[in-house]
Amino acid sequence: MLMRLLKQYLRPYNAWLLITIVLQLLGTIASLYLPNLNADIVDDGIARGDTGYILREGGWMLLISLAQIACSVAATYYGSRIAMSLGRDMRGAIFRRVSEFSGREVARFGAPSLITRDTNDVQQVQTLVAMTATMMITAPIMCVGGIIMAIHEDVGLSWLMGVSVPLLAVVVGAIIQRMVPQFRLMQTRLDNVNRVLREQLSGIRVVRAFVREPVETQRFAVANVELTDTALRAGRLMALMFPAVLLLLNASSAAVMWFGGLRVDTGQMQIGALTAYLVYLAQILMSVMMATFMLMMIPRAAVCADRIGEVLDTVSSVAPPAHPVRSLVSRAHLELRDVSFQYPGAADPVLRNISLRLSAGRTLALIGSTGAGKTTLLSLIPRLFDATQGAVLVDGVDVRELDPDLLWQRIGLVPQRPYLFSGTVGSNLRYGNPQASDAELWEALEVAQARDFVTAMPGGLEAPIAQGGTNVSGGQRQRLSIARALVRKPEIYLFDESFSALDLGTDARLRAALRPVTRDAAVVLVAQRVSTIRDADQIGVLDGGTLVGLGRHAELLQSCPTYAEIVHSQLSAEEAA
Repeated sequence: MLMRLLKQYLRPYNAWLLITIVLQLLGTIASLYLPNLNADIVDDGIARGDTGYILREGGWMLLISLAQIACSVAATYYGSRIAMSLGRDMRGAIFRRVSEFSGREVARFGAPSLITRDTNDVQQVQTLVAMTATMMITAPIMCVGGIIMAIHEDVGLSWLMGVSVPLLAVVVGAIIQRMVPQFRLMQTRLDNVNRVLREQLSGIRVVRAFVREPVETQRFAVANVELTDTALRAGRLMALMFPAVLLLLNASSAAVMWFGGLRVDTGQMQIGALTAYLVYLAQILMSVMMATFMLMMIPRAAVCADRIGEVLDTVSSVAPPAHPVRSLVSRAHLELRDVSFQYPGAADPVLRNISLRLSAGRTLALIGSTGAGKTTLLSLIPRLFDATQGAVLVDGVDVRELDPDLLWQRIGLVPQRPYLFSGTVGSNLRYGNPQASDAELWEALEVAQARDFVTAMPGGLEAPIAQGGTNVSGGQRQRLSIARALVRKPEIYLFDESFSALDLGTDARLRAALRPVTRDAAVVLVAQRVSTIRDADQIGVLDGGTLVGLGRHAELLQSCPTYAEIVHSQLSAEEAA
């Protein structure tokens, strides 16, 4: 998976990658040539007392060193550009893929895991690319070139490299084999820490209200300790690698000094050549150490790439049609034909054989006990989920055949949990229509009974809204969410428990203000309050995922025991009548 991702996302930067390789090649060649010049200075300059020769060769060494520095700086620059661009592209790809997911896929991965994959996991792959551009390209060139140059200096000591390099490779391979499972486990433990922390931050009020701080602190401590222990195990293996490399490097240097000294003593080798050989051996083993450092990063990056690939390879269960319908003739017509829905792996369906019709200017209210399937039924209309049986039709066309943009243009959704984005009141309302004027926003706020509190806020439409709308009350969030849907001016309104946080007076005023605005639209309303739905043109009663009643308030009181029970639990006999 790692190689597949790299091939895919590095392809636009092949030119930069080629420049980086050429620069690293030139810089490494310059680095390999320096010990040879130094050997010549020792053997032909210092040994003979030729100062002119020393200055000439030293000048060449200085120029080559400057060229090496320039190549290294330029290669690092281009390598960093490649890595940062790759990280940007991968984060964008993950974000676009997740934005296509239905609720089923989001629930499967979980928000904390998706956040970790789009941030930490991408960063690991990005870091690998950056280090590859600066170190991994250099390492094989340095290793091969060092071996060639070392043999050129003296063939008799080459057996030392034949022993030290394979031995180092065996030691590194054994350590890395133990590291891979630890890195894989560490990413899972990191997901768990993110999940626990996210839950505690989101539910901080509940935690404090029930005095559960010690329990939640202990819960976080357990997740934190698990991550720490896994990281320590991986860290110990990483810490073992560098001493092993340095031990072999120093042992090899000592062996070169010993056996090289004997060859110098017998006249088979010059001192300058021995000095150069020591440098080349150090360069060879340092290149192996650089490769070792990269090999430590590859296992974790490979694990992260697998997790990234899992997201990118997941196809949404709500797939766009191959040949979408891009225009509709009728307006504001909604129909459900024998719709059933079952979650994957569930023993029983959530909805069974639901059939409903709704036309423009009509209001359909859905009521039922908790878990009856009201929100699930509402979610099938904008294709947050797809029906497992039957069909949902908007303006006579199955929603699975409609262009997704066209479908959403026709729908204004106010979800059960109203969510506001960080920004201002105006920026949140313009999610419904980016081109809406201030006058249209104030009109929507007036209908949603939100004008008074928005006017009282410092800045009015420019008043700041915190992430999630945490700086306004639950009722204010609901009214702003309703105003956001009104700004869109859709043909079908979907209100999912959108009045639950409002007092009865505000609820009544809001519904009265909505009637003229939604006069030409179809309205689907989910509510638990009988007072909210009693005036609807049709009331659908759900019980256990089945439509057990459909009609007006007075009809259902006589014909549907489930509805009568709900009504009498909330209203007196006089109010119900």
